[in-house]
Amino acid sequence: MKKVPFLLVLLVLFVSCNKSKLPKIAPDVITEFTLNDTDDPAIWVNPNNPKESIVFGTDKETNGAIYAFDLNGKIIKEKTIKGIQRPNNVDIEYGFRLNDSTTTDILVFTEREKQQVRMFSVPEMQPLDQGGFSVFEDEDNQNNRLPMGVSLYKSSKNGAVYAIVGRKSGPADGYLYQYELKSDSTGVSSNFIRKFGGFSGVKEIEAIAVDDEMGYVYYSDEGVCIKKYYAEPSMGNKEISCFGGDYFDEDIEGIAIAAYDDGHGYLIVSNQQKGEFNIFDRETNQFIKAINLSTTETDGCEAVTVPLNETFKSGLFVAMNDEKNFYFFDLGKLGLQ
Repeated sequence: MKKVPFLLVLLVLFVSCNKSKLPKIAPDVITEFTLNDTDDPAIWVNPNNPKESIVFGTDKETNGAIYAFDLNGKIIKEKTIKGIQRPNNVDIEYGFRLNDSTTTDILVFTEREKQQVRMFSVPEMQPLDQGGFSVFEDEDNQNNRLPMGVSLYKSSKNGAVYAIVGRKSGPADGYLYQYELKSDSTGVSSNFIRKFGGFSGVKEIEAIAVDDEMGYVYYSDEGVCIKKYYAEPSMGNKEISCFGGDYFDEDIEGIAIAAYDDGHGYLIVSNQQKGEFNIFDRETNQFIKAINLSTTETDGCEAVTVPLNETFKSGLFVAMNDEKNFYFFDLGKLGLQ
């Protein structure tokens, strides 16, 4: 019999001990495969026919894409955006004003290798950005100009729409930049508003999520905690809280916000190496529980709380899975209510 190296045995034991012991919750739908490496999803709810809602997901490589999936997990080829150079994160916002009489829903994503963010109309999938909006332009260090995370915020005060953008590496303060997206007779522009957000220096910051109704932005300082700030620029740049770090094994990754009409809701955050998701109260940010959704090495995730079809009667939760696909769950399976 061949001897198994002692270090290999230790590695196997460590990996097995590190994995979730919670019961697995199986997905309702597993999407078709992307070409390269999935990373982050966004959900567009079709206001006219929720059964025709679309899940978008990034495929993270130089020959990357924003894949569009129907609710059966099938790729919608005519809605998929290809030829994107390493797209990382993606988000959706509703009712962006193009002019006094026209609004459109929008999809925004980062394109890391071009050091920019892109913006398309949904569901038409028409570009609105004249090829892209540059980010972190005042940075001399090129490594600090590579965008990763992005989340959109629509102000309850004046209806302004902002993109909050993170990056692969950055300073201890001012890691995130906030840009206002505006449209006039010349087209859509991206205007720098502020830089904010502390960074521990441990690992990196990617996942960003905005709670439009409550006016907060959350992001994962991956090796330390979930950080919380005001999304409204006029509220200032002071950190509100740094929470949840004790409930994660290693990397704190994707953040989804399940917001209900009555004001309550939950933050669902990927505990990546553990193979679990930690759930926090939306109002108090107190830890509630962990669940095992059977995904592997989840980066991004997203949730909507409105019924979509017979499969997703309670809403939809989407999680990236490290097998070039995404898992779809009826939100009721997470046991939030």
